[in-house]
Amino acid sequence: MIEQALIESRNWAEAAFDAADEMQASNIVLLDVQEACDFADFFVILTADSSRQLRALVNDIEEQMSATGATLHHVEGTHNSGWILMDYGGMIVHLMGPDERDYYGLESVWPEARRIRIIP
Repeated sequence: MIEQALIESRNWAEAAFDAADEMQASNIVLLDVQEACDFADFFVILTADSSRQLRALVNDIEEQMSATGATLHHVEGTHNSGWILMDYGGMIVHLMGPDERDYYGLESVWPEARRIRIIP
């Protein structure tokens, strides 16, 4: 059962990554954080160039994730805040504006995380 949940989380992370790429997000990173944190298995971190793009990305990712059967547990932040977190349980999507991405440097917070896919 645990193995199935891990496969499901990985598939969701891949789907979110692909949706972000299709919507032309930049600096997209898929991280395996299983060894680095207790609350998720995968992170997708991406940059949106404007609040309009941030809102569109949230909508598109939510639509793609729903199509895969993923349930959105909760969302934090707004398109005006520069950072939105979409929590799917084993997979979390961090959508950030360029300034917020540079400031918080999430990839460096979990140095043990393994980078699976990257689109600069």
